[in-house]
Formats: sequence, structure tokens, C-alpha cells
Amino acid sequence: MANIQVSREVNREVNREVNRTARLLVVDDDPLILVTLARGLRRVGYDVVEAQSGEEAVEVCWQASFDLGIFDLRMAGISGIEAARRINSEARLPFIVLSAYDEAKVVDEAVEAGALGYLVKPVDVRQVVPAIEAALRRAAEMALLRESEIRLSTALNQTREISVAIGLVMERLKLSREAAFEHLRSQARSQRRKLAELAHNIVDGSEEP
Repeated sequence: MANIQVSREVNREVNREVNRTARLLVVDDDPLILVTLARGLRRVGYDVVEAQSGEEAVEVCWQASFDLGIFDLRMAGISGIEAARRINSEARLPFIVLSAYDEAKVVDEAVEAGALGYLVKPVDVRQVVPAIEAALRRAAEMALLRESEIRLSTALNQTREISVAIGLVMERLKLSREAAFEHLRSQARSQRRKLAELAHNIVDGSEEP
């Protein structure tokens, strides 16, 4: 039951993320395709910024953040995939790609680079919107998983440091494990500090038990 409850809470959080108005970066070096696609996406409610090259997309992403990028795969200058790689070296940007080619090698290249979707031109808004919504949902799920992993890693590190700190107190003050833990907890309470913070300082030697 607990796992079901957690799953429901995660789904609700994902839905809240996806249902808000998404900010999209649309990148294509064909002006007609770019304008047509951007206009159609605005009509269905997205906040859209346009870029006419991979280089421009990189510059734009240094100045603003986006929920999703839609990159033409092959453009003059750097490709859509290369632009996405450069952007993701500095900031996280989920993306899907557009291509005039439906080749396994091209698809594999896009997936390897982290693309969350792949659409073959010509495309229209009715075709693109489901792919955008699926990519936004997947991106939200991945962000929540990363956040959970960070919290878990932090908790595990804190638990290890508390355990080590207890051992140091046992050795220095000749206390039992239970008494050493109570000693640390009493110190943390009297100083109005978190036990994990006190333990960290004891372990790194910046504070005596």
C-alpha cells in the first residue's frame, strides 16, 4: 500500500509539472518550418521562443531556461544534437528532435544523445503536441527521480557520518554505543543544531565531541 501511495503522489506531482504552460525552444534553420511550427504551438497554449540555428539556440539557453527543446536534427553549422549536447553541458534541457530522415542510425544517434522523442518531417501541430506532452511528462518524471536520488544520497551520507561520529565518541569518551548516541543528541539539542551537522563536524575534525 505504501508503494502505491508514493506512486500516486509522484504521478500527481508529475501532472502538476506537465499541466502548467510549458516554455519551449524551437530550433530550425528553415524559416518557413520554424515560423509555422512556432505559431501552431503558440495557438495551443505553449510559450514558444524561436532560434534559427544551433549556435543561436545555445546562446538563447545561456540567457533563459526552457522546459523542452525541439531541435531540427540537421542544420547549417552545428546540428541539433550538438546544440543539445552543448546546452546540457551547462544546464539541463530535455529535448526532442525533428528530422527529414527516418533511419535507424539517425534515431540511435538521437537516443544516445538523450532525446526524449523523434519526429520525421513534415510535421504538423497535431502530430507534435502528443510527442511534446509525452516528453514533458518523461522529463518531469526524470527530474523527480533525480531529486529523490539526491535526497536518498544525502540521507545515506548523513547516516554514515552519524555512525562514524558515534564511534569516535565511544572511543574518546569510553562510552557505550547507546550512551555515545545520547551524548551527541544532547549536544545537538543544547546547541539547537541538527544531529547530522554536528556529526559532520566531528567526523571532519573541525569540532570535538
